Amino acid sequence: MLAGELISNIIPTLKTSDTGQKALERMSEFKLYHLPIVNEAQFLGLVAEDELIEIRDQATPIGSLSLSILNPFVFENAHIYDVVRLFNQLQLSLVPVLDMNKNYLGVVSIHNLLAYTADMYALKEPGGIIVLEISNRNNSLAHMAQIVEADNAQILSSYVSSFADSTKLEVTLKINKTELSSIIA
Repeated sequence: MLAGELISNIIPTLKTSDTGQKALERMSEFKLYHLPIVNEAQFLGLVAEDELIEIRDQATPIGSLSLSILNPFVFENAHIYDVVRLFNQLQLSLVPVLDMNKNYLGVVSIHNLLAYTADMYALKEPGGIIVLEISNRNNSLAHMAQIVEADNAQILSSYVSSFADSTKLEVTLKINKTELSSIIA
């Protein structure tokens, strides 16, 4: 999945002529902590709610304010992992997406990302979850799939995470059955 495929078309942009009050109202309406400032197709940066709240005169245009504008973005062909990294590193509520000419295309909101993640990990599908702690040398998804499929079940999604300073891995499997005792055995 690429960033360009997750762009939300409902989140408005701000212009430098928009007031701090207008920005705060839009943030409140869309339940976001950041909004992009875009003039024409040029992405200028993200304005944060924290800074706008502290402004004395909310009627002042954003372009006239002395704000620390964030400038994170991804290109439309960036992998979703790059988007998640920016969300996490900068504690963003949205990530701007630009084309290769650095023209603004839209944003990936935290809400879109969460919906995509729910689909990706088959969270909406009925089934059970198995969490295994294994050695990193025994990490054979093919072998795990054989065991699951031998019980007429399928792995809907899987996730592997590692432990710091350890050779252990945690493997999480979402199975399309709720009765998992025979698979676990």
